Parts: sequence; C-alpha cells; structure tokens
Amino acid sequence: MLRAGCRAALPRRPPGRAPLSGAGGAEAAGEGLKRTPLDALHRARGGRMVPFAGWSLPLHYGQGHLQSHLHTRRHCSLFDVSHMLQTRVYGRDRVRFMESLVVGDIAELKLGQGTLTLITNERGGIVDDLIVTNASEDHLYVVSNAGCAEKDLAVMRSRAAELQATGSDIHLETLDNALLALQGPSMAQVLQAGLPDDLAKLTFMRSITTTVFGVPGCRVTRCGYTGEDGVEISVPAGRAVELAEQLLAVPEVWPAGLAARDSLRLEAGLCLYGNDIDETTTPAEAALLWTLGKRRRATMDFPGAAIIMAQVKEKPKRRRVGLTSVGPPVRPHTAILGPEGTPIGTVTSGCPSPSLGKNVAMGYVEAAHSRAGTALTVEVRKKQHPALVTKMPFVPTHYYVAK
Repeated sequence: MLRAGCRAALPRRPPGRAPLSGAGGAEAAGEGLKRTPLDALHRARGGRMVPFAGWSLPLHYGQGHLQSHLHTRRHCSLFDVSHMLQTRVYGRDRVRFMESLVVGDIAELKLGQGTLTLITNERGGIVDDLIVTNASEDHLYVVSNAGCAEKDLAVMRSRAAELQATGSDIHLETLDNALLALQGPSMAQVLQAGLPDDLAKLTFMRSITTTVFGVPGCRVTRCGYTGEDGVEISVPAGRAVELAEQLLAVPEVWPAGLAARDSLRLEAGLCLYGNDIDETTTPAEAALLWTLGKRRRATMDFPGAAIIMAQVKEKPKRRRVGLTSVGPPVRPHTAILGPEGTPIGTVTSGCPSPSLGKNVAMGYVEAAHSRAGTALTVEVRKKQHPALVTKMPFVPTHYYVAK
C-alpha cells in the first residue's frame, strides 16, 4: 500500500540530520520494544536491528541496502511487516461501519477483493491509509500502519461503540498473526511451488485463504509496497518462522529490511504516512483522489467530504509532486524554490535512486508549479541545485493485473 508502516532510517545519515521517518539510527537495545515472531531469525541472519514505531526491526542485512534494493527489482525479497496492525471487522453492519470512516466504496468489493483507502477527519485530513479486503461472507480484513495502530484502533473502537449504541451489529478483532511480504519479479515462481492454488488466478488486490508451504490458515493478498509483483501473507504467529525459513531456503529469495523497503516505495511513487501524508494533507493535495469511490463522491457521507469535494471542484492550492535531481541527495524538509528563487514548497521524502542512478523525491509545491517538466530548484546545505517536476512512479510498476 502506499504502506506507511515502514518508515525507514537510511544508514550513514549526515551528522545532525534526523533519521528518515520514524526509525532510530542506533542498534535496538530491545528494552521496551516489541519483537515480531521473526526477531531471532533476523538476528541469526545478520540483520541490523533498529527501533521503529515501538518495534525492533531489521534495517538491512549483510549484503547492504543497495544490493538488497536491486535484488528485489531483479529477483525476489522477503520483508517482515508483522508490526502492521491487522484487524477483522465482523457483523451485518460492518460495511456501513467502515464506510463511516473511509473514503472508499467498500460495499462494491467482491468476495476476496481489497482496496487501498483513507481514513479522513472532519477537516478532510488523512488519518491513515489502509487496505480493506472483503475477506469472507462474515468479515472484512483491515491492514493499517504500525505508527498509526493506537490511533486507528481508538477511532475504530469509538465509532463501533457509537453505532452499537444505536443497535448496529459490529465486532472488532485484532490479530496477532505475523505478516510477510514476498516482493519481486520472481515471487510467483517461488510461491507457486508451495501453493495448492493457481497463482495466475490471483490478481492485484485479490486475496485468498490457503495453505502455504504446508502452513494452513494463511491469507495471501497480491499487493505490496515496492511497485513489483508481490504478495503479503498473514500467517499464524507460531508458524511464521517455519514459513519464512522455507521461503528463504530458495536461493532466489533474500531477506530485506526497512532501508530497501523505503527506497523501493519511493521509486514506485508510494506515499509514506507521517512524511508524505498526514492529518494536515487532504486526498486532493496528495494526488490520492483515485481512492474516492464514485458512489461516495456522490453521497458525500465520509468525514471531511465537503472540504475534499470542494477541492476536487476548485483545485487545491498545493499538490504532491515527484522531483528528480542530480548532485547531493534531497532529503525531507529540503526547501523547494521556484524559478525566481522564492520558496514554493518542501520535500517530504527523498533518496538516491539505486535503480536510476539519480536523486528522486516527492514533496508539496504551489499548484502553479506542479506540472510535469517544470524546472525548479532544491536547496541542499545552503546551496541550490536544479530539480525537475517528474511524473510518478519514477520506476515502472509491475503489478499483476487482470488482462
């Protein structure tokens, strides 16, 4: 998803600069940090563990960030995303409940189909981005960002209580399953060897419950946060290591960490919650109007609908754009300058692109300067460098869509 749950601190950041997003640059001491079911596996394989959103997670492994990134683009990598919040929503009013929080058309989802959607507030701001799947005849399956877990749960529980008080049938259940993301062009070949189902029939944003390499009760969803073909596998925590070991036994599959996940998602033009979107940005400003269901636009019954739909009609004053540049890397909070040298925006994410050999970034600029091909300037360490507004994704995506 635009999966903001992996805010990564890239290694060797310049002195005095804060880490990219929410991860610390020091080794995770483990004190007070949650550990995923794969924690011992990460350490045994040489993962450099860092604290992130209250969890101890691998930043990278022995092969380093650059090689891990390129291996994912060319082959296949396994990411541990078990820190993300997984929730089931039961009850006959589960769709009405979910649509009271998000902008997407949940009612139109077919069985086994999911969608990326946004929780919004009454000001039109984005509370979180999440994937909602019509998982079965009796429940929805929701995956939310780790950094927003407490906030999201509070919002969902509060709304559920409100609706229950009026007689609605809603029940929330949080899962302790592990969540593994297998990403890259070799994913299908690797995973098919351990699936009884025909993976060719599982298209992007579709989900099934099945047995994976002998582990029953796994939910496999064809999605990911890298721009490559991939799946996310929700697996019972007690058998997560078994499944991960079987996948990593395939030479094609490398373990990967937060650093590669962050640069991969940026090349794919995917937002990071807390950097590129937050409660002060609207779907219109963030170029995420495609998440608004057609029916929902007409009914305008989601939080902040009046403000968001007014921006659809009148156009927002600022827009999220992609930027490419040469020279020193462009990092969050870098100033974006217009043709006359005046500030017109700020970078929200940026890194050197391992795939392209130049800097890529995204940020918000005044709408008048948001057209692709517009020449701008970024200010890095008090020096100005040319930048170009560039269409995203920076690297072509390879999602497996129905033909």
